[in-house]
Amino acid sequence: MVLFSKDRILVPTDFSEKSLQAIKETIAYADTEAGDSAQVYVVHVLKPLEATEPGVVWESVDNEKRTKTILSLFEEKFPSSEYEGLNFEVRNGDPTAEIIDYAEHQKIDLIVMPSRGRTGISRFFMGSIAERVVRFAHCPVLVLKQ
Repeated sequence: MVLFSKDRILVPTDFSEKSLQAIKETIAYADTEAGDSAQVYVVHVLKPLEATEPGVVWESVDNEKRTKTILSLFEEKFPSSEYEGLNFEVRNGDPTAEIIDYAEHQKIDLIVMPSRGRTGISRFFMGSIAERVVRFAHCPVLVLKQ
């Protein structure tokens, strides 16, 4: 009996060590457990620029430049020669909303994401992206705690 389909797996990343490890483990899982039909999607969400940020005021930073930087960083960490077929996209906006929208748009079957492990008052005020994704996603979410 299969609890959920694993053909399309999404791993949101913030380029932390935990999220990079989640990508590698998901790729390994997709290669061995899910079979040839499994596709791994990776998304990075850039928070919107504030009009008062120095880079915006001096016109040295914009979303296009930030996106190019993230794309080159991803290519450095996961070269297409080694990680063929890995789908990567950069989005701008609220991380929770963008992850959920991307998952729905791509018809994702499973979301795999690490938890930062905040506790206490910081979790109360800051909230948790992983927690909100678990609440509002249309598909199962696997949260990796370390």
